[in-house]
Amino acid sequence: MSLPAVAAPGGPTLEVRNLRTHFFTRAGVVKAVDDVSFTVERGKVMGLVGESGSGKTVTGFSIIGLVDPPGRITGGQVLFQGTDLASLSEAEMRNLRGNRIAMIFQDPMMTLNPVLRIDTQMIETVQAHARVSREEARQRARDALGQVGIPSPDERLRAYPHQFSGGMRQRVAIAIALLHKPELIIADEPTTALDVTIQGQILAEAQKLCAQFGTALIWITHDLSVVAGLADDIAVMYAGKVVESGEVGAVLDAPLHPYTAGLIGSVPSRNRRGAPLSQIPGMTPSLLNLPAGCAFRARCPRAESRCAEPPPFAEYLPGRHARCIHPYIEEAVRA
Repeated sequence: MSLPAVAAPGGPTLEVRNLRTHFFTRAGVVKAVDDVSFTVERGKVMGLVGESGSGKTVTGFSIIGLVDPPGRITGGQVLFQGTDLASLSEAEMRNLRGNRIAMIFQDPMMTLNPVLRIDTQMIETVQAHARVSREEARQRARDALGQVGIPSPDERLRAYPHQFSGGMRQRVAIAIALLHKPELIIADEPTTALDVTIQGQILAEAQKLCAQFGTALIWITHDLSVVAGLADDIAVMYAGKVVESGEVGAVLDAPLHPYTAGLIGSVPSRNRRGAPLSQIPGMTPSLLNLPAGCAFRARCPRAESRCAEPPPFAEYLPGRHARCIHPYIEEAVRA
């Protein structure tokens, strides 16, 4: 199956529809991603947020086709420029990865080979998808290292991954993802190991890439401050489901779902000086044994008997969706 050269006019770069990815273990079925839907437009940034174990990283792996057994996609569609990625062969997916779709992993050593020099890895990445000379490929690699703020790029190209710090390795991994100016980038907490100055530089480069080349970006993170400054839209995940989505400013200023409100309230800067930190009570439920109905109801301040039934993912305000039967609609309208 061949992919269209460009997205259809006005069509989204990526559309995830009712995606389900389950892990079939001896202990039972882990519903890591369960009925997840969102859209990423050309040139836009989608922030995918949630606490550890919410399913956001598995969602990213599912999109790019990197879910290993015992996990597998059990339902839904992942439409990249109108083509369902789940229907492509492994050879077709390999042709896409690193070229038109790239992923930046949280651990840079998932990208880098420890026994090969950086120039070897970057040149091979360029030549795998572009018919250019080795010298041209080397120049592209050099420019990409400069983009992410690596000093003395010629010298760094001759180094091995073990000669870099963790933060420097991550910058190299980000540079590799940017080599072909892909149409879609999935970034899984790529700036966690970087200092604030370099983090700001990477975020600026990501925004520039989206603006100049129409790249669609999914930024997976638990850091709401990064999402607030980077993303256009946001999808909040909890226990394998998207519980709220919408324009990032509207969601962060006036959340509809109690879980989103709890996440925002847990940010230290939002707490009064000297007061105890606000926190969401309880623990995230095991994905092996989720409660009936709303998975958040045991921790929710607005829970009631109706929450024992599965809540629909409904549009409560224009462009604002939430998986809740008792959302903060009045508060959002007043805001």
